[in-house]
Amino acid sequence: MAMRNARPVDMGSAHVIVTGGSSGIGLATARLLAGRGAKLSLIARGRERLEAAAKELSAAARAADVSDQAGLTRAIAELEEEQGRPCDILITSAGLARPGHFLELPDEVFREMIEVDYFGTLYALRAVVPGMVERGRGSVVAVSSAAGLIGIFGYSAYGPAKFAVRGLMESVRAELTPHGVYVGVVFPPDVDTPQLAEENRWKPAETRAVGGTIKPLTPEQVAAAIVAGIDRRRFVICPDTGTRTLARFGSVLVPLLNREFDRRVSAIRKAAGRA
Repeated sequence: MAMRNARPVDMGSAHVIVTGGSSGIGLATARLLAGRGAKLSLIARGRERLEAAAKELSAAARAADVSDQAGLTRAIAELEEEQGRPCDILITSAGLARPGHFLELPDEVFREMIEVDYFGTLYALRAVVPGMVERGRGSVVAVSSAAGLIGIFGYSAYGPAKFAVRGLMESVRAELTPHGVYVGVVFPPDVDTPQLAEENRWKPAETRAVGGTIKPLTPEQVAAAIVAGIDRRRFVICPDTGTRTLARFGSVLVPLLNREFDRRVSAIRKAAGRA
């Protein structure tokens, strides 16, 4: 098969599907794309917030759990029918984060992170990519995390799921580029969203120490990076200098960062009498 370059999609006429589109990064990105004239379709679990977002943005919407492949595939098909055109741009923003100590986290948490964060991304791609390949164009962008670039204390359940998203997108980029499909993956640090507020309820003291006093980004900052990444056909999309540096120089920086993280964890444990 002949090689086809990923062709830009006209945002003004594109059908964009956003999972996790009722809040946080997904909603902020949907707002930006609405301003560009895109036909928007939103998918999320919480029906009340989803309906409010859809009304605000004049978007189509379906309530679905991204970890349910049959339900998610059905929702995407219904949205494509309602909008009168297939998905041109897919943004998978739905996700969960549940920090905690490895020895204390229930097995169910590890399973849920993989089911929502990884399989929720995979199932959405599986639903739209065949059509994009057939048409020879399209864009798929997945939201990973800074925790998908480096292992972090307290994220033994969440981090591997986001590493898996990164691995998936690296692999499908290689396969889909020859078919004219653009692939991108986003690595946001902490973002000021309802998900972060829930996540903070469970963070061990050591995790807070490793994170330091870095101020979370706003969803709007991440959304702007995503839209710019799509416009410029960037594979790695980093909304801040820290993750950009880590993504570029990780092989050099990770050993140094691990040493500093270990120092901070040790200090916290000593202060708590657990050294």
